[in-house]
Amino acid sequence: MAFSADELAHHPNFLASIRLLAGDMRGMFDAAPRLARLLASHQRWLLTQTAYALSLQHDPEDASTGFTAVALTARITDYKVASRNTVLNFIDELLTYRFIAHTPGEERRRPRHFEPAEVSHQAMYGWFLSNLTALDLIDEGNRAACFQANPELMRLAHPLIAENCLHNDGWREPPEQVGLFLWTEAGGMVVDHLISRIDLQSCDGERYSVGRIETRNLAGDFMMSRTHLQRLFAKAVQQGCLGWYDEPKKTQLWLSKAFLQNYCGWQAIKFAYVDQAFEFAKTQIEQDPVRFAVCA
Repeated sequence: MAFSADELAHHPNFLASIRLLAGDMRGMFDAAPRLARLLASHQRWLLTQTAYALSLQHDPEDASTGFTAVALTARITDYKVASRNTVLNFIDELLTYRFIAHTPGEERRRPRHFEPAEVSHQAMYGWFLSNLTALDLIDEGNRAACFQANPELMRLAHPLIAENCLHNDGWREPPEQVGLFLWTEAGGMVVDHLISRIDLQSCDGERYSVGRIETRNLAGDFMMSRTHLQRLFAKAVQQGCLGWYDEPKKTQLWLSKAFLQNYCGWQAIKFAYVDQAFEFAKTQIEQDPVRFAVCA
């Protein structure tokens, strides 16, 4: 039985799961910075997930299916996530860095179909595995192990996750405090880093300790200007998202409990869709015992 978003948001283990996922996302960035930046702002997250879902749905016998510029533009502009030019620039960037390629044999056809490079498949596999591992932390489940034994679950589950997240305005439009970070270039990486550092035992009722933060080093890590990061932090302080224990030195950071509750409530929407899609995909392949590796 999959969790609902409300069950996840109020589960006592959910913040620990969020912190685990945030640490995994920071590790993904360290391993492949340019690729990880595709998930580093909410707009790019929606673009990337939608594009990948379209690629998984490609039927070679049906030219209207799959990842094309027309299909991605239509899906994204329908929900006012980005303009047509932004979508086309995004596709050009994916091609430039070889995260996607034209589907072999279709380079001259219209519409042109794209398919993910192996590095992109691996990154999305890692993203899905990390989300399942975080869910397992909540209820001591075996989703991650089941997925590793049955990787074809991805093709069935991922398009459902991407479509549901894009359709849900609660996920598509994060709460104001959360959006402050996520609508900013590299802001998603900043949030992941801060949440991965929180001390779960440090809550004094209103805030959690993050520890020592050096803005110069953090900006350098994420390939953003220090001025941009400082402005982001200043706005977050004004909105009560975070603050410093040691004004005016500004080295020891805290995150507010209210901000984390907002963030967890927003993340719970996506996690619920991940859990539901996993259960659906698992049920589908269980019907084919030759393909399915039984999950203990």
